[in-house]
Amino acid sequence: MTKARLNGLYLLFLGSVVFILVGITLSYMSPDAMVDFKASYYSARCLVQHRDPYKQSEVLQEYHADGEAPFATATASDLMMRRLVYPPTALFFTVPFALLPWGPARLLWFTLTTGGLIFASFLAWDLGADYAPTLSGALAGFLLANSEVLILLGNPSGIAISLCVAGVWCFLRERFIPAGILCLAFSLAIKPQDAAFFWLFFFLAGGVYRKHALQTLLATVALSLPVLLWVWHVAPHWMQELHSNMRELFVPGSVDYPGPAASGINGLVNLQEVVSAFWSDPRAYNALSYLVGALLLLAWALVTLRSCHSPKRAWLALATIAALSLLPVYHHLYDTKLLVLTVPACAMLWAEGGLIGWLALLVNTVCFVLIGDFSGVIVLSGIRRLHVSANGLGGQIVTTLQTFPVPLILLVMGVFYLWIYVRAGESTQGNGHVPEDLCVPKVQK
Repeated sequence: MTKARLNGLYLLFLGSVVFILVGITLSYMSPDAMVDFKASYYSARCLVQHRDPYKQSEVLQEYHADGEAPFATATASDLMMRRLVYPPTALFFTVPFALLPWGPARLLWFTLTTGGLIFASFLAWDLGADYAPTLSGALAGFLLANSEVLILLGNPSGIAISLCVAGVWCFLRERFIPAGILCLAFSLAIKPQDAAFFWLFFFLAGGVYRKHALQTLLATVALSLPVLLWVWHVAPHWMQELHSNMRELFVPGSVDYPGPAASGINGLVNLQEVVSAFWSDPRAYNALSYLVGALLLLAWALVTLRSCHSPKRAWLALATIAALSLLPVYHHLYDTKLLVLTVPACAMLWAEGGLIGWLALLVNTVCFVLIGDFSGVIVLSGIRRLHVSANGLGGQIVTTLQTFPVPLILLVMGVFYLWIYVRAGESTQGNGHVPEDLCVPKVQK
């Protein structure tokens, strides 16, 4: 092992130590520890007992039956967190935890979240270490050391992101393919909004990647169908109830309503945050956000579909979609840990040198600092202390930059990697011929 790879591993190890120690400390100090897992856990317990997991009154009864504190003094947002806002497919993964008492279930969830994120960071480092091992270790380690909120809340995103990264690694390395199929299938079932676009890349890329994508889709259906039928039997109106639960999260004044109140440590990072500063009508900011996101994603999809894919171009495709997929659909700050999949592309561009390499390093560094659980709070608090005039359009734009820097840096990162990705696609199509050994392997007959 070279000295550079050892240095990268040391930096990743340092980030892992900080991640574990601070995460454990926050979990024991905070009264809201594992609040997101509680919502999933007690909803799954309802299903196990053949009760409606999407009805808040049923879930609250489970809290009371399990000895949870009464809700007489709970705030509206506290009660709202007890609503299940995930599709029935997510319950396939949660039901086994619901068969355990709260203590062991919480410990097991904590272990899987912590271990999974560390393992996913190692896999991302391994992909980038082929080009710049020290830089890859620094980026992955820094992002991991700033991911404690996933431990604190126990949100399913931690496990979904880890499984998604594992599946991507298996497919790109062409190793442990059955494990990769299961990992990506579980990720799709738990939080499809986090993993769906990575699955789409493999489907559009063709060749053996499409074969793996179709196998993953089949596995997802096979895993999800039994619990979906179970939920439909127990709660025949689950779709209306899920829609109602999600609608409650986006009422004015809630933490998930676009605006400054939703931009905290557990805030939103999608484009609606930015657009809502100019147009407060949900129909306006949703429509414009969907339009911008759709155009960027369509450009990415067309390049992916028409290009011959080498492993190097795959890094660019995945880095692009890691950023762009967070923008049109509602995502929280903890979902941005998916950006660990931008590490290989950044390392590759850095190793190639030149202005593009420096720009990639700058974009990734600024983005990782802003989305960090601690670094982001420090930097954002400093930015928001700057006093600027809010008069006129210019002042409103500057205020928006101060208030919503995370969605804006995600847009910059997505557009930057999309630009590099499009340029790489044009270079491979120059004379209509690409060496076959640079492309995704074809499916063996």
